[in-house]
Amino acid sequence: MSLYSHDTGLRRKHDQLAAELDTLFQVSQILSRSLDLKQTLAGVLQVLHEGVGLERGMVTLTKEASGEQQVVAVHGIGTQRIDDVRYQPGEGIIGAVLEEGDSVVLKRIDQEPRFRGKLGIYDPEGPFVGVPIRVGHTIAGALAAQPAQGDLGALPELARFLEMVANLIGQTVRLSWQVEQEKQALQDERDQLRRTVRGQYGFDGIVGHTTSMRRVFEQVRQVAKWNTTVLIRGETGTGKELIANAIHYNSPRAKNNFIKLNCASLPENLLESELFGHEKGAFTGAMAQRKGRFEQADGGTLFLDEIGEVSSAFQAKLLRVLQEGELERVGGTRTIKIDVRVIAATHRDLEADVETGKFREDLYYRLNVMTIQLPPLRERMEDIPSIARHLIEKIGRAQGRPLEMTDSALRVLMHHDWPGNVRELENCLERAAVMSEDGTIDRDAVLLTGIEESVTASKGPRRQGVDLDDPNLDERERVIAALEQAGWVQAKAARLLGMTPRQIAYRIQTLNIKVRQI
Repeated sequence: MSLYSHDTGLRRKHDQLAAELDTLFQVSQILSRSLDLKQTLAGVLQVLHEGVGLERGMVTLTKEASGEQQVVAVHGIGTQRIDDVRYQPGEGIIGAVLEEGDSVVLKRIDQEPRFRGKLGIYDPEGPFVGVPIRVGHTIAGALAAQPAQGDLGALPELARFLEMVANLIGQTVRLSWQVEQEKQALQDERDQLRRTVRGQYGFDGIVGHTTSMRRVFEQVRQVAKWNTTVLIRGETGTGKELIANAIHYNSPRAKNNFIKLNCASLPENLLESELFGHEKGAFTGAMAQRKGRFEQADGGTLFLDEIGEVSSAFQAKLLRVLQEGELERVGGTRTIKIDVRVIAATHRDLEADVETGKFREDLYYRLNVMTIQLPPLRERMEDIPSIARHLIEKIGRAQGRPLEMTDSALRVLMHHDWPGNVRELENCLERAAVMSEDGTIDRDAVLLTGIEESVTASKGPRRQGVDLDDPNLDERERVIAALEQAGWVQAKAARLLGMTPRQIAYRIQTLNIKVRQI
């Protein structure tokens, strides 16, 4: 061999090595850009063609469920439809690469009887190189290419180069699989949370059978379908937030955020920042830009509890957002468009506040599009048994034990005024459960919580249907029932019980029954 030929060979090898190094660098850049495997791997095959003369390339990846190889990227002649091209385990040259875990180097494809030619892009008289793509100890796919016609002696070196490329691809495939698994886990968790939230905040979580509550349920069902602004009114503890949850989670916006804010819990300067957000440096302590509750609820629902407590100055700022659907962060100048459904709630008499100037009339009409009035518990006493059983189940789950309530305890609950509404009832039952060692909430446990069993004729004869001969009634309950049926006339009640007036007076005193004059 002449010195010229030797130098030419060295120069060719040097040029080939430089081309391979440059191609590896480009491949690493492409693989780091995106986790979209089809797009990324197609770019890798193009770089291999342009950089080192691999005219036709293909990448397959294993489908976990079936174990078959699916073609995910091709670079070759013409436009190929590859979505339906698959290799069964052990099928063809690709199957051999995966089954044996070794590279396959062919000088002529047509000399290999296992060649299938499913893609129709390979020259059967040309060479072929196929190498496995490994993810850890698992063979995840194959990288195959057909070099340009040339020095067949360089095929082993080209195979080693492709193995390096396949290792880079394997790292990207591993990362893509991890991201996909985490994404699927998050989706599963999200779906589970949605099912849990809908179960917790759906109609099943709102208990009531009275006419007034059935009317509320119908209003919620109707208004949930639309984006109408809703004003929920009712005394403290009647369940206004529960109704707001039911509206959101039964609406088309249920997949988006449900954001809550109690307007009475923050001073005005913090309320503006909390609702509208602020820019970095807008005030002392604003170390970074922050989105407000309106932006967080974009596409979803914002629940503004105790809306009647905000100042007149802040009402004007709130009105603009409701009217225009846009806001500016505190310290900012950019107008931000938002798409938010607003549900407000209050226990105040807004009409009286409008009359006295405490609440803006224009904001009142903006909020009071659809009003849902929640009745106080004392006006739906028939619901107390159902509500109490629902709350007992909830408290039992929290305490990790079964709880039950006696009829005598329930009768005490039916004779309390409940100024704190359902919230007071829940607190009472939770205290009673704490006082119950065996999980049975009886009359004594309820009375130990501090509530009063106030029975007055002004509340109506609640026990007209009580059987005074019922063996399940204790003596105190029987006396109270007789007094109610008698309109709290002691002599008449004594006759119902077969007693003398003196006997019933004695029992009223010893049983600590509070009698109020009519």
